[in-house]
Amino acid sequence: MNFSEWTLETIREEGSCFSWMEELRFHWIPQAQNAIKKILDGVSIILVTDRDFKWFSNYISDRINAPWQDRPFLPIYQLEGIFPAQYYLNNPSELDFLYDLLDISFSNGYFFWYIGSGKHKFYEYIEQDKDSLIWSLNKEIEGIFSLKKSDPMLDIKLIQAFKLFNKTINGAMFGEIEL
Repeated sequence: MNFSEWTLETIREEGSCFSWMEELRFHWIPQAQNAIKKILDGVSIILVTDRDFKWFSNYISDRINAPWQDRPFLPIYQLEGIFPAQYYLNNPSELDFLYDLLDISFSNGYFFWYIGSGKHKFYEYIEQDKDSLIWSLNKEIEGIFSLKKSDPMLDIKLIQAFKLFNKTINGAMFGEIEL
């Protein structure tokens, strides 16, 4: 099944509590499709969030490679875990050193998965990287999956979006989806 049809069908299977995603899927599909292709090619994911969404970074990390997923483990890492001193970097040359470290460490390549409202000090660099997966909160950008930080259902929507992303990984790995 093609990716767009599969996504719509999967959203509808979840019922009315997930209907909000149906209208946002056109922004979600291109980025998710690009990220899933990279994952299948063995590219590592570096997860970056604003401080307000650290909980969600932990949620993703705890679940994406859980044994009950019954699939190969994915190379996903929290930036804080790779480089805890990230908050002390202040100028572009220091960021270049971090990117050198990442290039050396991830010889198969890597891409950033950013979730937040753009408050992270690396956000402007991540946003310029066309290979990044961005879930923007409070900033609508054409072609980027965006949610409103003021939405009282935001946490639930983030978890539901992750659930869809995780199902998409499974669908791609096990041949249910044609990317």
